Amino acid sequence: MTDVAVVRADNPGPMTLDGTRSYVLRAPGSASCVVVDPGPDDERHLATLAAAGPVELVLVTHRHADHTAGSARLHALTGAPVRAADPEHCHGGDPLRGGESIDAAGLRVDVLATPGHTADSVSFVVTVPDGAGSPEPVVLTGDTVLGQGTTVIAEPDGSLRDYLASLDVLERVGDGRAGLPGHGPAIDDLGVAVRAYRAHRLERLDQVRAALAALGRAPGDGREDAGETADAVVAHVYADVAPAVRRAARQSVVAQLAYLRDEPA
Repeated sequence: MTDVAVVRADNPGPMTLDGTRSYVLRAPGSASCVVVDPGPDDERHLATLAAAGPVELVLVTHRHADHTAGSARLHALTGAPVRAADPEHCHGGDPLRGGESIDAAGLRVDVLATPGHTADSVSFVVTVPDGAGSPEPVVLTGDTVLGQGTTVIAEPDGSLRDYLASLDVLERVGDGRAGLPGHGPAIDDLGVAVRAYRAHRLERLDQVRAALAALGRAPGDGREDAGETADAVVAHVYADVAPAVRRAARQSVVAQLAYLRDEPA
């Protein structure tokens, strides 16, 4: 099976949990490796990743700095191309395309477009090809599915509609397979986790609908007071959320309101 090493960055916090997880992947016996998500621009962290090499390729799950800030430096340390869906975060490599397959370090990496957390979010299905070992894939989910807690639908380009569609994609590839998230512990069965995520999102949507009814508001109450509506819904639905993650909750509410505005009457 795929050899997986986790190098956890020293950047714990309310949004990063115990730190961003960078992954070092290779087929059994491969001299080179693939790094997924270089993490923050932390010299010690990046030196550890470089020392695991030779690094053949660096892949990025999405644009957030706790996953990408170290990309340019890791490229300089190793010479390995850095590929991301967003060209801004590529260094010496082409942008990723959903549906493409990449061969590196004895592995096959299938790129899945999984927008929603951010517009550029991708996931990776990593397999040791037949004849070289076990073909059972692992799925790297970035911040689309976390090892604990739930994912924020991040402004300005997050989309709840896209996110729910991405959960469908991950459920199809994830049943019975391990998930490797950008934060938090590994997931034993990604399909089970995805179904729990979907149920949570739909429950929150029902809570937002109920809050709007109680507040006498509608999700399409004019864009000029959208911020006031979001604040009122956060206070109603997320009253038990810690202040440290209240801003993230508000981002998700903005996405929920946008989703409800587009619902058929």
